[in-house]
Amino acid sequence: MLLDASKASLLVIDIQERLLPAMAEPERVTAKTGILLTAARELGLPITISEQYPKGLGRTVPALAANDAVVFEKTAFSCWRDAEMKKHFIKLHESGRPLVVVAGIESHVCVLQTCVDLYNSGFGVFAVTDAMSSRQPAAAELAYTRLGLMGVEVVNTEMALFELLEKAGTPQFKALSPLIR
Repeated sequence: MLLDASKASLLVIDIQERLLPAMAEPERVTAKTGILLTAARELGLPITISEQYPKGLGRTVPALAANDAVVFEKTAFSCWRDAEMKKHFIKLHESGRPLVVVAGIESHVCVLQTCVDLYNSGFGVFAVTDAMSSRQPAAAELAYTRLGLMGVEVVNTEMALFELLEKAGTPQFKALSPLIR
């Protein structure tokens, strides 16, 4: 399955102030997620951000905080298992947005559980692995293997961006292509 910008939304999971520094390659996660956020805005994708127990883990890192996003606080590891987020994603699906592009941390916990739950609930899920991380790289790699075996589309930022763009020569292509050079 390929991404279609008119049917997709972006979900950024738990990239928070006190959690991100403990991850492997936090700068890569921030940079790649920033590209996804820029693309989502340029292409009109709804943006959803989750924050796992922000009282203890802080808010979304300032570089990725988005005024144009719907932000949810949660304690469930899977976004789908948070009642308010579940309602939100059901509304997105019913409004013609059944595809979810996912970035976030930790890959083997909140990201994996969310992706599997969304996929099992009828969403097309695209796990953008270079915009994800865990404390231990081996845990993240195991998560990506499991996600692929379970039916989730395992992609990187460049794959997602070009699938969302569909073709060159558009104003969106001209605006976004420099982000991956």
